[in-house]
Amino acid sequence: MKWYKCKQVIQNEHPRLFFHEQDIWFCHLGENVGVEQDGRGDEYMRPVIVLKKFNNEVFWAVPLTMTQKKNKYYFAFKFKEGEVSTAILSQLRLIDAKRLRYKMGVISKGDSDGLKGKIRQLLA
Repeated sequence: MKWYKCKQVIQNEHPRLFFHEQDIWFCHLGENVGVEQDGRGDEYMRPVIVLKKFNNEVFWAVPLTMTQKKNKYYFAFKFKEGEVSTAILSQLRLIDAKRLRYKMGVISKGDSDGLKGKIRQLLA
């Protein structure tokens, strides 16, 4: 029930923020079902990479985790000094820009190209 109240505020009061492909944002992902990646904390947030911007309202996002895993469903990269982040490729999803909270930074062009290559392989 707590997520529902947070979702109502996001829907009715949050503006759509301006974003670019390759941006890394903290995003309200919400409370999900089963093994879907949830947001964390009181605001149900998790970092995501903006993979593909369709317009100023929606984009494809890939959620991130600090847990390091090595198989075809994950892509590890260094975002902050000394920290490895892992993109969870199997959790690719369409996100409304109203869910964006604050920008954390940008993934490098080389890592972005590597991420897109792994997603192409996954979808082929």
